[in-house]
Amino acid sequence: MKGKIEELNQQEIDKSLRESKEELRKERFKSVTSKVDNPKKIRELKKHIARILTLKKEREKGIRK
Repeated sequence: MKGKIEELNQQEIDKSLRESKEELRKERFKSVTSKVDNPKKIRELKKHIARILTLKKEREKGIRK
């Protein structure tokens, strides 16, 4: 996931962020209501969202192009 994110343009990054947040919301809901298939999925999604937000911030500040 890491290398792939850096190659995306701004619109693709925003789309990936929205999809990840929606998937995280669904996984959290499933964890409360029923048994979760993959308990590490929530942690992975949170890290993925953090990576996307970090990349966006770095691009805003001009650290990355």
